[in-house]
Amino acid sequence: MSLTFLGHSTVRVELAGRTVLTDPLLTGRVGPLRRVVPPLPASAWAGVDLVLLSHLHGDHTHLPSLRRLGRGTRVVVPPGGGEWLRGHGFTRVEELAPGETLTDGGLTVTGVQAVHSGHRWGPRSTRGPDAVAMGHLLRGDGRTVYAAGDTDVFPTMTDLAPLDVALLPVWGWGMTLGPGHMDPAGAALACSLLRPDVAVPVHWGTLALPGLAGTRRMRSLLVDPPRRFAADVAAAGLPTRVLVTEPGREVEL
Repeated sequence: MSLTFLGHSTVRVELAGRTVLTDPLLTGRVGPLRRVVPPLPASAWAGVDLVLLSHLHGDHTHLPSLRRLGRGTRVVVPPGGGEWLRGHGFTRVEELAPGETLTDGGLTVTGVQAVHSGHRWGPRSTRGPDAVAMGHLLRGDGRTVYAAGDTDVFPTMTDLAPLDVALLPVWGWGMTLGPGHMDPAGAALACSLLRPDVAVPVHWGTLALPGLAGTRRMRSLLVDPPRRFAADVAAAGLPTRVLVTEPGREVEL
């Protein structure tokens, strides 16, 4: 097993002979947001077998990034998003609901609930594509990896334990967090429920609005959340190892 944190919620997972990308975000911009860490080389997304999309928000289902992977790449989307994605020209799209399972070679993927808005344009929107938000459990070669997507803590996280690795969001791209997200303290609480051997903080340090990126507050938010998460896990006496990994780097398992 190997993991590479490519930035935001994008992780390259190599497990059971398969290469998976979670919520691929591969370009230098997402709408008004800019990537504030070095650009990714094409090798970062070479040889991908399977793409897992946690929900339809533009920083998780990013059409320009999916096009870089090729319209024939196998893409797994939550219920409600398949027809919309096929309408954008992607030919190997399938829906997976929480509680359902699919296989890709020796890899098994199971959908997991999430507490987050799944509408493309946010929780107040009523027009446009709407799908549930979810996470994924990846199992293969005797290992289990949990990719949480965007979610708040939920009590039944205990049902997912124990885990080898949990990919947990610890912030976002702005000055504040809206509902359905975890901050460092929330991610530490999730660790107490999930009991992973290793936690990798994601959803941080990658995107910012150009006008805010240079402010003192934003500079702090681009680096501090995963370190606060690690400190909170240690302060709680949890046995989980937190591996803070900079965007674009391989996780040192």
